[in-house]
Amino acid sequence: MGIRPSYIKSLANQLLNEKGDVFTGDFDANKPLVTQFTDVESKVIRNRIAGYITRKKNRQPYIR
Repeated sequence: MGIRPSYIKSLANQLLNEKGDVFTGDFDANKPLVTQFTDVESKVIRNRIAGYITRKKNRQPYIR
């Protein structure tokens, strides 16, 4: 899909810092959590944030 915009990354990182233990590596489980914890109205933006969070959670064991 390409490079994610900085506002997606910053919002996702803010959510992970505040409520990182709630999110999982499952995209479908993260979508309602993003809706619950933010005021994002756009489905596309919500999905991009949830996708970025999912990717970071799945890569977590490999990051030192």
